[in-house]
Amino acid sequence: MTRMTRARRSLRALVVTVAALGIVAAAAVPAGATPTPEPTATSTPSATPTGTPTPTATPTATGTPTAAPSATPKSESKPAAVPTPIPPAAPAVDPWAVTPYMGWSSYSMQVYSGNGKWITADQLIAQSDAMHAKLQKAGYDHINVDAGWSDGVDANGRPTPSGTLYPQGLKKVIDHVHANGQKFGVYLIPGIGPDVYNKAYPIAGAPGCTTHDIAKQPLTQADYWKIGYAIDFSNPCSQKYVDSIADQLAAWGVNFVKFDSVTPGSGISDGSVDARDDVAAWSKALKKHSIWFELSWALDINYADYWKQYANGWRVEWDVECYCGSEALTQWDNIARLFPRAADWWRHAGPGGWNDFDSLNVGNGKMDGLTPDERRTATTLWAISAAPMYTGNDLTKLDQLGVDLLTNPEVVGVDQAGVPARPVSTTTKQQVWYALNKDGSYTVALFNLGRAESDITAKWSDIGLTGSATVRDLWARKNVGRADGSFTATDVPIHGVRLLKVTPDKGATVTVNDDAQGFSYGGTWTRNGGAEVAATSQPLTVNVTDTGTPAPPTSTGPTRTTSINDTDPGIAYSGQWGYSNGRNFGDYQDDVHYAEHPGSDSFSYTFTGTGISYLTELDSSEGEADVYIDGQFVKTISANIPTASHTPQQTVFTTNDLTDGKHTLRVVMKSGQFMLLDRLDVIQPSLIDPSSVSFDTKAPAPATFSVLRDPDEFTGITANGTALKKGSDYTVSGSTVTLQPSYVATLPVGTTTLNVAFRGDYLDDVHATTATGASVSYTFTGTGVDWLAPTGPDQGVVDIYLDGKLVKQLDTHSDTRRTQQKVFSVSGLRNGKHTIMAVKESGAVMRADAVRYSVR
Repeated sequence: MTRMTRARRSLRALVVTVAALGIVAAAAVPAGATPTPEPTATSTPSATPTGTPTPTATPTATGTPTAAPSATPKSESKPAAVPTPIPPAAPAVDPWAVTPYMGWSSYSMQVYSGNGKWITADQLIAQSDAMHAKLQKAGYDHINVDAGWSDGVDANGRPTPSGTLYPQGLKKVIDHVHANGQKFGVYLIPGIGPDVYNKAYPIAGAPGCTTHDIAKQPLTQADYWKIGYAIDFSNPCSQKYVDSIADQLAAWGVNFVKFDSVTPGSGISDGSVDARDDVAAWSKALKKHSIWFELSWALDINYADYWKQYANGWRVEWDVECYCGSEALTQWDNIARLFPRAADWWRHAGPGGWNDFDSLNVGNGKMDGLTPDERRTATTLWAISAAPMYTGNDLTKLDQLGVDLLTNPEVVGVDQAGVPARPVSTTTKQQVWYALNKDGSYTVALFNLGRAESDITAKWSDIGLTGSATVRDLWARKNVGRADGSFTATDVPIHGVRLLKVTPDKGATVTVNDDAQGFSYGGTWTRNGGAEVAATSQPLTVNVTDTGTPAPPTSTGPTRTTSINDTDPGIAYSGQWGYSNGRNFGDYQDDVHYAEHPGSDSFSYTFTGTGISYLTELDSSEGEADVYIDGQFVKTISANIPTASHTPQQTVFTTNDLTDGKHTLRVVMKSGQFMLLDRLDVIQPSLIDPSSVSFDTKAPAPATFSVLRDPDEFTGITANGTALKKGSDYTVSGSTVTLQPSYVATLPVGTTTLNVAFRGDYLDDVHATTATGASVSYTFTGTGVDWLAPTGPDQGVVDIYLDGKLVKQLDTHSDTRRTQQKVFSVSGLRNGKHTIMAVKESGAVMRADAVRYSVR
């Protein structure tokens, strides 16, 4: 049993005497267009599949690569009547959740003190006063009480505050909080307790309904701790019961509800316990009172759209607390494991609903369990992710660094801007995260998650910026100058960070991906789902001999398998993992990574291909693990064989029917003493043929291979990261690539591996629609814009509007699938705000990829 599991279960003791009280038990359980001059536009004509621009009086280069000559395809997409664009649906944003909330939660101190009853009236008033004095001017205004605030029910089965904790009533505490200009929150969980069920209390405002009527039959588990019974929401009385409690909370002045043990999530994602009906019911009841509704914990990302529909926030991971008594509130590992979760969840947050990382415990170095650099890094991660910034520290004991971290106005401003950052990559310990803000600037964070000081470089091309930019250090609150093409932060400390504001200079261009917050979609659109093409590569083996007889080439099959060792830097380990080598059990490359903490230890790997296999050892000490693909729960697997002893390199999970593209495998330890990772096998379509070529120094001859994708997608060859020179090291003719003897002769005798690369959609994703009239639009500030999109045999005519005026009909049909084609370009716009919109007119599908605009 892990520390986390023990803690979650031991805190159940808070409600031993009230576990039958129903929902009260939850209170005791832890937890427009601007007129413009006529633009000069260019586009790709239907008769030229290579994307050559149509000549205009003032030509604007499209930059579209020229493909190999081919016959003009028969277009299946002749222009028809222009469809009326489907406008984007107006977002339903709760006005109280336009930005992430800021405040304080009691739970960390309840754990730290070892006293679930720490939340007395005096303590809550003290925390409210301390917040008012130290943090409130920076925006902190929530006082949220976690488990244990209630110890009974009233005559209608509704939770009542503890008379012991609040002898003058909880209402008096709430009134004090409100007088300080703050909001007050309480804690609940799904279901109804056995005692409330058995006593059949009459439900307030619902004549003829009792609490005995509303339990689902047969009686079933409602929460992680098995405290209460599931509620049958097909019975109208059930909603009335939830309404009665929400009405009571509102009457007291409650402004916030944390709803814990929400499933799928909270350690249960197999469907055996499902609280989605509870979530919908509570959302309906609380919304009419403008009460913030927050879900907890470790919500299943497969249901992200559901959580977004009904809640204002959702915890994305397990508890941040270390459960190490009064030694500390948290620990670095619990912060570090949030980085992959932030990478998974970032695109799901925005006005109305936010990704919750749990308490930001950075207020007191003697309590936090983090170094000063780690405290700053944690604060930065919360801020760039637009996560609710609420601390769990004792606010009466904040140190000066804690106050400075929590109140830096520029850092708080990043959080409250509400634009979650995304990583350039999570396959390295030195990570660059960025967000394109609404004012056209970028927020850029450079994190050193490694074990030594490091220089970290943010390349502007990686964040969509071309040209120079002005850089400001937000923690230091000072400008650091201009940077052209990149910025390097030197000597970033272990677990440290630099947080920057990057403002593009005049003449710069900004490329915005289709999943950025500023894009608006009208009609039904799907992100990826097989419509995308990811950038990828394949190794080419060059066999060099000196015998006078070249070795025969190796033919290529339809697919290839690449084995990934557990030490591969692309594997992201979350939690506390160990490493072991030289075990002599037959492990792949004689090593493994191992985990020992169910529920908290996991690994993830992002790959490009059509399938993946997970190989580990079978042993009696191993247990079950939950497998997710692209955030969706797939199945629970087991490596436990009671009679087995260290049986190595066994496949415990495989899938080989994925669409060819970028995918992420995530495996979470569920049970057992150990979980091991030995290797992963990635299945990918072959891209070149043959996969090996030969060259003999005594009989030199060109070495050739063919590319199996559209030659226009081939981007080059590298050797150990160094690019070969096209024209001198290799040449391309149609689909044939020739390695020149002058280059191959420089290679040593033996085998050398080259890397053959192919372009993909921008950032490896697209949005796609099959609905005629479906629209996608983006508003930018600048003087010109390019529309970057794929072309393909299943695509047709797209109508382009600029500032509400139809300016071009584009044929995006081509004989093969091509990526990142500049299908439309306009320049010479008046500097200011403009909106570009693309509308599907014909073809089976329309894809949207990116917009690139020019900064004056």
